[in-house]
Amino acid sequence: MAEAIELHGGSFEKTMKNLYIGNLGADATEQTVRSLFEPFGTVDRVSIVTDRDTGQPRGFGFVEMPNDAEAEKAITALNNHPLGGKALVVNEARPKADRSSGRGDRRFGGRDRFNREAPKPYKGQILS
Repeated sequence: MAEAIELHGGSFEKTMKNLYIGNLGADATEQTVRSLFEPFGTVDRVSIVTDRDTGQPRGFGFVEMPNDAEAEKAITALNNHPLGGKALVVNEARPKADRSSGRGDRRFGGRDRFNREAPKPYKGQILS
């Protein structure tokens, strides 16, 4: 993620280092994660990913740091760092891969992701 910044008539790109934090325990909070990273530099944002149905943490999250050097220090110091009885996984986040929705896509011999046959239309029913 880059944002353009105007500085005395010129501009330059300010890059944000987005870090992936894995193997988080269920009791980890955004404040807990923020307090781990702040000794290494400025933390702009912390987000812990939760399950959309249950609201429970999924065990990973992201931290955004505006300074690349500070982010690298945090990665080096906190990868395999124990938190809640688990060793954290900390590295630079990869860009989100393009994914098709997969819904309604029956390219695999008319079967869905569970290898079940696609439903047959009722008499007179039109499936799009």
